[in-house]
Amino acid sequence: MGKERNGNYFEDFQVGTKITHATPRTLTEGDQSLYVGLTGSRAALYTADTNARQLGFERRPLEDLLVFNVAFGKTVPDISLNAIANLGYSDVRFVAPVYPDDTLAVKSEIIGLKENSSRQSGVVYVRSIATNQYGVEVLTWIRWVMIRKRDSGADCLEKDVPSLDPWVPADHLQWGAYTAAVQNISSATGVGDLWDDYAVGERIVHPGAMAINNSDHSIATRLYQNTAKAHFDEFSAAAAGGQRLVYGGHVISICKALAYDGIENGLSILAINAGSHVNPTYASDTIACATEVIDKFDFDSNYVGGLRLRMIGVKNARPESIEFPGSKLGKVSYPSNVVLDLDYTIAIPKRM
Repeated sequence: MGKERNGNYFEDFQVGTKITHATPRTLTEGDQSLYVGLTGSRAALYTADTNARQLGFERRPLEDLLVFNVAFGKTVPDISLNAIANLGYSDVRFVAPVYPDDTLAVKSEIIGLKENSSRQSGVVYVRSIATNQYGVEVLTWIRWVMIRKRDSGADCLEKDVPSLDPWVPADHLQWGAYTAAVQNISSATGVGDLWDDYAVGERIVHPGAMAINNSDHSIATRLYQNTAKAHFDEFSAAAAGGQRLVYGGHVISICKALAYDGIENGLSILAINAGSHVNPTYASDTIACATEVIDKFDFDSNYVGGLRLRMIGVKNARPESIEFPGSKLGKVSYPSNVVLDLDYTIAIPKRM
């Protein structure tokens, strides 16, 4: 029996295969602090224990995208060690808060396969579920990833592209952790804009921008234990005539942190409805973003509502130059400097 751990290639996957991923991970306050150091996140709920208690929590939960990225990293050795690129997300649901000293475990199921016409690679569709130490689901998601074939001549006859919902319906969103206390958020942020003050169709240009250093994205992928060769192995990337890719989850985290300016009173992400990494990001690229409000949900609640947002992230361009590409014949044409198109839903307090 060999001990080589070379990961799975496209032809190794079958629809219906279920995988229990190795090494559950306990998250700590240290992980949260490092996440802030890598992204500059300023979200009120996750920034201070005093804020969290003022907003109705006994203690501060961990940043939602920190949880997502760590859970995602658990799946990499089995799913995407040999990935060319992670392509997109669907039906990502943040089900329950995660706190320091909680332990995450992750399981996945292969739900779709499609070989590319080049026969050099294929797309694998995966549904994953993260649970805490009590077996409670805290996060579920679907992603699709382009993975190399071990043998381009290998026959891969199975083709099954799953039907994916364009968004997570409002009645599937878990906002029950929030009480009337969230209406105190303006005293922490110093900003008065709440759910009532955003309009469908409104666009927000976030003024900041952030350069990604080689050390930043290297530390981020290690923090998330994301061992995908595309992010870790500079030697192989250079041999193929390229350079390491920045992990897409790190790009999302940076854009979310930049989006604080203009959406200061957002509480947390409830769902990622859809998302695409439409062009690669590399070390030394500078990221900026802008947001459009696409829908509002009131949840039949007197104190919290939902905003469905579309965030466009660009590299090496000013945020005020960002346009929102439309669709033509079902396809979107993106400029080469667009790196992220993310459709997500947040919880935000209503006005008293």
